Amino acid sequence: MTSISRRRFIRKSFAGAAALSFLPLVKSCSAPPSDVIRLGFIGLGRQAMYLMNGFSQMEGVQIVAGADVYGVKRRRFEMLLNDFYKEKNQNVKIDTYEHYHQILNRNDIDGVVISTPDHWHGIMGVESCEAGKDIYMEKPLTFTIKEGVELVKAVRNNNVILATGSQQRSDSNFQHAVNMVQNGSLGRIEKIFAHVGGPPVPYNLQEEPLPDDLNWDLWLGPNPYVHYNHELNPPISLDPLVNEQLWGAWRWYKEMGGGFTTDWGAHMFDIAQWAAGKDDSGPVRIIPAGYNDYKFLTFEYADGLIMTEEPFNEAGSRGVKFVGEDGWIEVSRGHYEASDPSLMPVEAKERDETVDYETGIPHLVDFIESMRSRKDPIAPVEVGHRTCTTCTLGNIAYELGRPVEWDPAREYFVNDAEAEKFYHRDYRAGYKI
Repeated sequence: MTSISRRRFIRKSFAGAAALSFLPLVKSCSAPPSDVIRLGFIGLGRQAMYLMNGFSQMEGVQIVAGADVYGVKRRRFEMLLNDFYKEKNQNVKIDTYEHYHQILNRNDIDGVVISTPDHWHGIMGVESCEAGKDIYMEKPLTFTIKEGVELVKAVRNNNVILATGSQQRSDSNFQHAVNMVQNGSLGRIEKIFAHVGGPPVPYNLQEEPLPDDLNWDLWLGPNPYVHYNHELNPPISLDPLVNEQLWGAWRWYKEMGGGFTTDWGAHMFDIAQWAAGKDDSGPVRIIPAGYNDYKFLTFEYADGLIMTEEPFNEAGSRGVKFVGEDGWIEVSRGHYEASDPSLMPVEAKERDETVDYETGIPHLVDFIESMRSRKDPIAPVEVGHRTCTTCTLGNIAYELGRPVEWDPAREYFVNDAEAEKFYHRDYRAGYKI
């Protein structure tokens, strides 16, 4: 990620607003444009900067608060938004906090954008529901399956909107591929390739001194203690502004994240299950790579469908390939190929590398319109949870080194006490869901 100057952030925001107005929207807005939706951001790292750039472009939306355990990130958030609203001649007061509870306790905030490390998602999501806040939640939705089950209950019991940050659901190329599969254009689907990458590894980074303005205990939250390394929380500077040069490495270590299995699986397994009509279900048997003759992580579904975590082209693209009896389609970000021209979109959209994927796809607009209409977004909580469960089951099979049997209806393991130990995790004292 190249460094984004303060002026470039403002310029990109105005340019992006024009682009968003021409993108297809999932549903129309039911509230008058004079109604202002006020958002608070929880987690102000690299992904939050993309999301801030997107939400700040929208008419009738104001970003008014942010929370993060790292002081320099709070200062960056405040600086960029103050400059942005000053340029727009809008008087918007920006508040920042170390603890996210201060955002949840504000009655003037309508929704929260949660882009923290995964291990915080479950607790923050449930508490946001109980505070009556609508939620845009980054994927993967939760760190454990039990957290996902509890989050679904909290969303529905409190009548809030939760949108999963699965932007590909709002991407026209992926939507067209899903439509082709669902309308039978490929015939019976024989196999799905969903290439995402491997599981997490044990934490092995060297211990380093803590930055002065980082609350490491609060960053850990419910997690057991691990020592600090700058790759977990990449440093930034403000003068000159230099943003994170890499993604937070916590996602690659099993103590804190789910590796590529959840990081990219939350996108690609999601598209595969959507197309196959598995949004309210999931696999029944999960076999890890390396078990007997299985070369790739394999998901078996009750109807006989097979999905493998397996490359489908020489480039090793992270994407999905649907193979049916009458043809095939492969799709990834900015790439679409098919066995026959009739399976192609009218205009396959190539990826514009100069535009952030998160803000070039109308997924954020979908969330705001769901807040206004009180109708579910394109990726509601149940979808995010089922996709996350599939990803997590893959990692559990990897951890055990053998197949895992799963009952999607009960959302629990089938006669497997060893696997049940991974249904949830122990929190540190003082934390619960």
